[in-house]
Amino acid sequence: MSKILYVEDNPQNMRLVRKILKHAGYDVLEAEDGLSGIELAETHKPDLILMDVNLPDIDGLEATSRLKKNPVMHGVPIIALTANAMVGDREKALEAGCDGYLPKPISKSELLRTVEDFLSPNGS
Repeated sequence: MSKILYVEDNPQNMRLVRKILKHAGYDVLEAEDGLSGIELAETHKPDLILMDVNLPDIDGLEATSRLKKNPVMHGVPIIALTANAMVGDREKALEAGCDGYLPKPISKSELLRTVEDFLSPNGS
């Protein structure tokens, strides 16, 4: 069973994504801010990280940048999952080290397809 870390400060979004992922058979770890997300990621080394961009302490792009610099996290894809869907936001997420980008509101099918793509042996 693949382990996915979701870093999200909004309880409704957390509940929705948790429900979708658990129903699809994934093990879900949860963090409510960037620093605890980094700590959980480094401790549990998930197979994939879904990272909200707007977080209460450090933003998701800073958290992503820190994780990408840690050799322990090498090869763990990080997907930005964010309401920041303006022109240039996708590029900012990718520049920070995110491997993918999903704008909110997310659709169940798009979320699962993206997760499956990144977790497949030949990954995105």
